[in-house]
Amino acid sequence: MNTQSPSILSDLLAVSHPTHPALIVPEGGPMVTYSALHAQVEQFAATLHTLGIGRGDRVAMALPNGVEVIIAFLGIATAAATAAPLNPAYTTDEFRFYLEDIDAKVLIVPPGGGEQARAAAPADTLLIEASLAPDGQVRFEVTKASSLPRKHTTPTPDDVALFLHTSGTTSRPKGVPLSHANLLTSAANVMATYTLTPEDVSLCVMPLFHVHGLVASTLATFRSGGTLVVPARFSASSFWPVVKTHRATWYTAVPTIHQVLLARADEDQAPAPGTSGLRFIRSCSSALAPATMAGLENRFGCPVLEAYGMTEAAHQMASNPLPPAQRKPGSVGQGTGVQVAIMDDAGALLPTGSQGEVVIQGANVTRGYHNNPEANATSFTHGWFRTGDQGIIDAEGYLTLVGRLKELINRGGEKISPREIDEVLLTHPAVAEAVCFGVPDTKYGEEVAAVVVLRGDATEATLVAHCRERLSAFKVPKMIYMAKEIPRTATGKIQRRNVAAAFASSAASKG
Repeated sequence: MNTQSPSILSDLLAVSHPTHPALIVPEGGPMVTYSALHAQVEQFAATLHTLGIGRGDRVAMALPNGVEVIIAFLGIATAAATAAPLNPAYTTDEFRFYLEDIDAKVLIVPPGGGEQARAAAPADTLLIEASLAPDGQVRFEVTKASSLPRKHTTPTPDDVALFLHTSGTTSRPKGVPLSHANLLTSAANVMATYTLTPEDVSLCVMPLFHVHGLVASTLATFRSGGTLVVPARFSASSFWPVVKTHRATWYTAVPTIHQVLLARADEDQAPAPGTSGLRFIRSCSSALAPATMAGLENRFGCPVLEAYGMTEAAHQMASNPLPPAQRKPGSVGQGTGVQVAIMDDAGALLPTGSQGEVVIQGANVTRGYHNNPEANATSFTHGWFRTGDQGIIDAEGYLTLVGRLKELINRGGEKISPREIDEVLLTHPAVAEAVCFGVPDTKYGEEVAAVVVLRGDATEATLVAHCRERLSAFKVPKMIYMAKEIPRTATGKIQRRNVAAAFASSAASKG
C-alpha cells in the first residue's frame, strides 16, 4: 500500500515495496514492477514536455487494453496534461466528433493501427505510436515533429487528468473533466469498500477507455499496492486459466460479462465453488438482476457485490459491502465515501423511503461538464449533482435504483420502471437476457414492450403469462420479441433507447 496519501496520480506508484508486481500481461507477456512503471511514466511525461505538451493540453488515445494505455494515461497526467482515452473501434466520423470536442493536440495509436483515428485527426495533430516490447518497456515513437516550445509543468490535485464522455444514454455525449483529486478520491473509496491490500490481484476485463476499468480495476489496485492483470481483451475461454495462473482475487465487470461466464462455466471448466481463489466479484455500470447474482454466488462460491457508478462521479458512488455486512440483491448498496440522497423536482431532499431523483455530493464529483452551461445548470442543485436516476433509500441507507428518469414508461399516467419488468422476465428459466422499454400507443401514450434472448424453450404467450402472475396488469408487456442478441455499447451497457429504436418498427406494426 502507498505509504502516504497521494495527491496526484503518479504518487500511486510510490509504494513501500517497489519491486512488487504492478502490471502483468497474461499468456507469456511481461511483468512490470512498481518502480519500473514509475520510471516509464516519468519518462513519457518528460517526452511530452519536450514536445511542448503540458497543463491545459489534451492528449487523445486510441489504444487497446494493455500496459501501453496505462503508462500513456499516467504519463499524460504526470505532465499536467489531460488524457482522453477513446474506443479504438470508433468509426472515422465518431473519432472526428470526439477529437474535435476534446481539441486534442496529440493522438496516440498503435504502430500500423488506429486507421480511423488517424484519418479523423486534424492535420496539425501530433502523432505518437505506442508499442510494448517483450521486456515490458513501452516505446513511444513520435512520427510528426512538434514546433511547440518545450514545457515543464507539474500537476496539482485540481488539474484535470482525465477527459471522458458520457455514454449519451438519453442525449448527445457530454464531456466530463475529472481532476487528480476526483480520481484519487474514487480510487480510495473503492479500495476501502473492498479492503484491497497489496496481496490482492485484480483481473481487468473492462475496457480502459471507460471509467469503470480505469478507476475500479486500475487506480484502486494501484492505490492498494496490489497487482493488475491486464489482458488485451476479455475472453471467456481464457478467463479461468488466467485467474488460476495469476491467483486473481477479484474482478469487476458489467452484468453481460458475468452472464457469459456463468453460462459457460461448465464448458470453460470453471473451478468448483469455493476453490476459484476469488475473494469477491464486483458488478457495476448496469443493473444486475438478483437471479444472476444468486447464480454467480452459487456457481463460483464467493460474494457478488453490486455497485453504482457513473463517469461524472469518477466512477463509484455506492456499493453493497463485503460479508459479514448485509448485501441486498437488487440494491446498489450504501454510499461509499459519497453522500447519496433523494431529491424531488423542485430541489428539496426527500425523507427515507421516498422515491425521487438520486443526487450525490463528494470530492469525487466533477465540477461540471465541458463547455456545456445548460447541462451544468440542470445537473447541479444546491451543491448536489443530479444523476438522472430514480431511486429509493431505505432505513439502512441502501439505495435501490428504479431506472433512468427519461426511461420510465408513462402508460396512461402510470409510471413504470422497465428494470422491474426486466427482473421478472429474468426469473423465467428460459430467459437469458431481457430488456423492457416503452413504445408509442394511441390509447395510453406509451405501452410496455420487451425483447428477450432465450436459453430454453418459451413462447411470447408463456412469457406474458409468467409476467401476469408477478406484475400488476398495467405493467405486463403488451409484446415480447425474441432476439439472438441485444444491442449494447462498447462497454457492454444496454441503452434502452437503442433497443427501443431497433424494435420500434416491429412494435408499431404489431400494435
